[in-house]
Amino acid sequence: MKRFRMPSAFTILFLIILVIAILTWIVPAGSYEYVDETAASLEPVPGTYQQTAQNPQGFWEVLRAPIEGFFNATDIIIFILVIGGFLGLVTDTGAIDAGIGSIVKRFSGRETLMIPILMCIFALGGTIFGMWEETIAFYVLVIPVFVAAGFDSITGFAVICMGAGIGCLGSTVNPFATGIASGFAGISIGEGIVLRILILAACLALAIWYVMAYGKKVKSDPSKSLVYDMKESNEHHFLSSKAEKIEKMTGKQKAVLWVFGLSFFIMVLGVIPWAEKFGITIFEDFNNWLQGIPGLGTVLGKITPLGSWWFEDITVLFLLSSFICCLIWRWGELRFIELFINGAKGLLDVALIIGVTRGIAVVMNDGGMTASVLHWGEESLKAMGSVAFTDLSYLFFLLLSFLVPSTSGLAALSMPIMAPIADFAGVGRDLVITAYSCASGVVNLITPASGVLMGALAIARVSYGVYLKWVWKLLLMLLVLVLVILSAAAIL
Repeated sequence: MKRFRMPSAFTILFLIILVIAILTWIVPAGSYEYVDETAASLEPVPGTYQQTAQNPQGFWEVLRAPIEGFFNATDIIIFILVIGGFLGLVTDTGAIDAGIGSIVKRFSGRETLMIPILMCIFALGGTIFGMWEETIAFYVLVIPVFVAAGFDSITGFAVICMGAGIGCLGSTVNPFATGIASGFAGISIGEGIVLRILILAACLALAIWYVMAYGKKVKSDPSKSLVYDMKESNEHHFLSSKAEKIEKMTGKQKAVLWVFGLSFFIMVLGVIPWAEKFGITIFEDFNNWLQGIPGLGTVLGKITPLGSWWFEDITVLFLLSSFICCLIWRWGELRFIELFINGAKGLLDVALIIGVTRGIAVVMNDGGMTASVLHWGEESLKAMGSVAFTDLSYLFFLLLSFLVPSTSGLAALSMPIMAPIADFAGVGRDLVITAYSCASGVVNLITPASGVLMGALAIARVSYGVYLKWVWKLLLMLLVLVLVILSAAAIL
């Protein structure tokens, strides 16, 4: 008898499109009046729902929906491909690997102190650019260091997995989670960033305490290790193998890291609505001054002031950063193009998932079903407060994350519906996005559908059952902590 294998995200999404198309034959069609019909994000006016003639979607519409979805999400898709090219260039320089390797070497002999330092670094990678798949290379480097220092393989594994995982949970500006979700919700990535920073800090502090407590317990009494029965075997496996040589970080790698960090820092400055939300006009004033310089303003062109950036402007930023990295590293033209295309190709599946997922909204909209679902949401929310809606959204995203493990696919699937429903509940769309990223991040730490998680456990020689035994208390605390913070944010 063949083992059941979970279908790919593409298959699941196409099946959802098919099911939605069938439902358009059954579910009543309707429409809303919107606050601004020309806005990128349509905000429905409460109480304006009207039932319209049925418009069932057929076979041709099902096939056409993902294609139209690509056209509707071109700004996000191009952004994903360009940032993929940029990350491909940075990866080729080995700058990130060398930076982390340098830290491991510097804190050799002080591994207990290395736990919070490395977890914070991996968390920064997770929260800034969704560092997860990229962590696989570091398990081979870090786990032997901790085993040699008297810890066990779980400790070395947890430093990387929990660090990057918590970073993804508290995705402040992660373009593959918060960025895509914000795009489909029609708001800036910068909205809600303060709350996400708070969640990141609180969850990371909890995870560091949990890993350090376990590590210190194992170091003082090795029999407390959950893999104590493999102690001798693990020491032979991890310590007898030839350790990877940690190269000293070069000047060019340091320069690339500076470009990498500054690019994301500028992106954060660009997406926070300084003038609109906080009345801070310093960037507009500087931009006007720059544009007013004779000759220079014309040469530079009409640069969008920081605080008013959308996906087009962020894409330009990372394209410019790619060119700067090329000048620093001195790739030849053909090599630069090859690396950039390969980097973009590595995120092609993400771009395709966004288009296919967007097709679900196309079928729902064309079939008049979206307005009806929103109407049911509006009616049910009349007796539900903002806290209850926020908490239920979080739980809903937890369940949905198991079905759609792709963070980008989940964002494109859920935000076209959940964001407008939040308007009826009197909840900011940024709060729904934060609930989504937190839920997706928690599930990412436990789902066996994650190839990275299962692969990392294999490298650490830790069974999935043992991992669950180690992590379940931390996951429970994270679930409750996030729920409390989200509830408090809904009240304020």
